[in-house]
Amino acid sequence: MLPVSRRLSRYPRSVTDDRDGTSGSRNGARRVPPSIPPRSGQERPGTARPSVPVRRQSVRPSEGQQYDTPPGRSHAAAAAQAPQPTRQAPPSQQRPASSTRTETAPPRRPSGQPPAAPPQKRRRKRHPVRRVLLALLAIVVTVLVVFYFWIASHINHVDALSGAPDTPGLTTLIVGSDSREGWDEDGTEGARTDTIMVLHKPESGPTALISIPRDSYVEIPGNNANKINASFAWGGPQLLVETVENLTGLTVDRYLEVGFTGVGEIVDALDGVRLCYDEDVDDKLSRLKWEAGCHVADGDTALAFARMRYSDPLGDIGRAQRQQQVVARVADEILSPATILNPFQLVPVVGAGLDAFRVDENAGPFDLVQVALAFNSGRGGDAVSGTPPIASMNYRVSGAGSTVLLDPDQLDQFWEDIAEGNLEPGTEVGGAP
Repeated sequence: MLPVSRRLSRYPRSVTDDRDGTSGSRNGARRVPPSIPPRSGQERPGTARPSVPVRRQSVRPSEGQQYDTPPGRSHAAAAAQAPQPTRQAPPSQQRPASSTRTETAPPRRPSGQPPAAPPQKRRRKRHPVRRVLLALLAIVVTVLVVFYFWIASHINHVDALSGAPDTPGLTTLIVGSDSREGWDEDGTEGARTDTIMVLHKPESGPTALISIPRDSYVEIPGNNANKINASFAWGGPQLLVETVENLTGLTVDRYLEVGFTGVGEIVDALDGVRLCYDEDVDDKLSRLKWEAGCHVADGDTALAFARMRYSDPLGDIGRAQRQQQVVARVADEILSPATILNPFQLVPVVGAGLDAFRVDENAGPFDLVQVALAFNSGRGGDAVSGTPPIASMNYRVSGAGSTVLLDPDQLDQFWEDIAEGNLEPGTEVGGAP
């Protein structure tokens, strides 16, 4: 190992030590070991360096380089006097550049105050009443749907429509049949059409409800002229419909056949209906006993009321008027809120009605409601009611007996006015001459 004096001799004599502890070359330029980068600029007096922690490293000369050390100073002292490199702080510790946008710091919580509770989501208010109403609505709709299909599956249909071209308005043929043994298989034997009514609702004008006397002498398609109710006995509902269309010039859109025996059951299910007649009656054939005025009639009394004819001064016309009254009162009670909103009464009434009525092959529950509404409008104060013009109440024909002769001079114009709604509301037409 070389002595200290010889090791110091390796440094050039040109390097001297200044009083301020810096070393320089002969021409005054500072020399820095190659492993230490030079400073990027001169420091101004009084300017403090940034307080960035710097890790000091010992500087050793690389091979081929020597540091000039003044005599009397050790190599370690010279290395300590060497300029130190400037270290930059890691990116994570560097302060970001100032931005023109000013950010507001959240307010600090005062000391001693508990931390604020986190915001809670707003809970929806529950509406138990709405849920109950929706549940009740769902139940009602379900019951109505089931009730509708039950009615549709129990309707008695019969082939009646002729298929003739449609005419304006809605025309319904209502037939009152008094069969005491009930419906027969073919619907003709044992059944008599005591009442024949044409209900027509024109496109404009008043609704008309016209009763055709059952003994009216008319032409029957495919047969000789005879009483109109003979067409029902000969050809059933289809021939009757064709006969009425031939007489009126109107195409029948709906056919409704009412069995008055079943109407008595409907009256009992309704707890009676209010009927009016201004004469005292004690009729042995119909078994009707009646005091002049209005009374609440049960099923048997209403049935006798509809059948009675011989004790009525108007005969067949008077009976047709009373049968209209029975059907109208029954329809009023069925469509009343007291019946519709009371299922304990509505179901028995509908059950009895399904046994009492027969409809055409195309009719459904909604069609029956439409006919009922048209019937109510056809007997109100704004409706046209009555019979066709009558020339004779006792027109005798060989092979037919006593018939009702309709006035041939007025008949065509009468049905044309009915079809077009030309008559004044509340007009009562026809009647006995």
